[in-house]
Amino acid sequence: MDKRYIEIMDTTLRDGEQMKAISYTSQEKLSLTKLLLEDVRVDRIEITSARVSAGELKTSQIILDWAKKENRLHQIEILGFVDKNKTVDWLTEVGCKGLNLLSKGSMNHLTGQLRKTKEEHLFDIKQTVDYAYSKDIRTNLYLEDWSSGMRNSKDYVFYLIDELKNTAIKRFLLPDTLGILYPTEAKSFFMELTERYPGVHFEYHGHNDYGLGTANTLSAIEGGASGVHLTVNGMGERAGNTPLDEVVAGMNDFPNLKNRVQNNINESALSKISKEVELFSGLKLAFNKPILGENVFTQAAGLHADGDLKGNLYANPLIPERFGRKRSYALGKLSGMASLESNLAELDIELTVEEKKMILQKIVELGDKKENITEEDLPYIISDVLETPIEKPFKIKSCIVVTSNNLKPMATVLVEYNDREIQEISSGDGGYDAFMKAIRKIGAYFNLEFPKLENYSVTIPPGGKTDALVQTTITWAGEQYFKTKGVDSDQILSAVEATEKMINKYIKSLN
Repeated sequence: MDKRYIEIMDTTLRDGEQMKAISYTSQEKLSLTKLLLEDVRVDRIEITSARVSAGELKTSQIILDWAKKENRLHQIEILGFVDKNKTVDWLTEVGCKGLNLLSKGSMNHLTGQLRKTKEEHLFDIKQTVDYAYSKDIRTNLYLEDWSSGMRNSKDYVFYLIDELKNTAIKRFLLPDTLGILYPTEAKSFFMELTERYPGVHFEYHGHNDYGLGTANTLSAIEGGASGVHLTVNGMGERAGNTPLDEVVAGMNDFPNLKNRVQNNINESALSKISKEVELFSGLKLAFNKPILGENVFTQAAGLHADGDLKGNLYANPLIPERFGRKRSYALGKLSGMASLESNLAELDIELTVEEKKMILQKIVELGDKKENITEEDLPYIISDVLETPIEKPFKIKSCIVVTSNNLKPMATVLVEYNDREIQEISSGDGGYDAFMKAIRKIGAYFNLEFPKLENYSVTIPPGGKTDALVQTTITWAGEQYFKTKGVDSDQILSAVEATEKMINKYIKSLN
């Protein structure tokens, strides 16, 4: 049996930008466009709404100029409005050939917002569609609030489709605008439409207000949807839109779908696009977000690590490598020997049985103090416990940071690298900023260009006591994202330790 192809339209740059304090620059939107179309391989993208601002006009022109050169104009779409010629003329100005026309899909929205009859609205839609056709612009039609329409004014929904199915409209886009559907409804509504209108292309646009965005979207596909609308990281208004990664994984894995439908998405690129959207939006993904959350492929219980070691007993079809990720085993008070051995193997470190027992005991002790232990910390724990040196070609031998009222903080740093000692002094906006400026000066002596600091967080593990150790975790962005952590009784010195770890990791990556 031939599989039914499901079109994926990504609306991260349009609907996904409709969030508080989210606004992408032109270059950010262009970068995400390239990733979505070239790497992730979505079928189409929606990049903005027509006529919203001069800035969006410029951004749209930049994206469409690129798309024209790359023969991808057919993959770019813009949301427009039932206004006869205004939207279409705007699209013509920016060079867009794809219009997603926003109409009313429920009587409630039609009478409450437009205050028109269904005949008047139909006439206005046809005028806009005909004008777009005359300008060689293909049109898809959004039926806004379609889910409410199917619940409460189904005859009106059928009226619009009956009157418009033989026009130049290419696709009918059916939004659950307020995220109110239940999965069985989504499936039954699409079954009803596809049976009533065979050959008509229907697409589902879900929202996640009840946490059912993914379930509803997969149900709509099962009911016969020809396409679905998704966003990276579930970005979007209120609770967000349906996440791209979750729907793709569901289509590819669930037995009632994987044998019946197919898509063109490159799963291994999903982690990369997720990180880019995190970076440009400034919104961090929830640590337990399915598929791409930081902790999703991390086992914490030693029992689970033991089961995986003996035959992947706690694995499911969501293999992390599919999504550009890898499985890890957390180290803490719940760790067992299998968790430790897995991390040691990852680092290519060999220890005796007795040494492993000593290390595991220390890990459990740290876990009882609420310490977060990562793979990168393990060599340092081993060094502490076994009193063996760690290879550190770049050593911060001394560091003095001075802060005071009304004076800029100053840092003096002494470093040993390649059998040379270099000292630098610098000022900054804060103690750590002064230290980093001195470090980058020293790096310049050795032609070392260190990764950029991406995120900086400070925690006090044992519950806020004044004598607690300070943990500073720094996220760095270079060829790849990675984290380093320092532990000290002084906040700045814990950051200095984390920075030294970063530099040595960076130097090792150059070899």
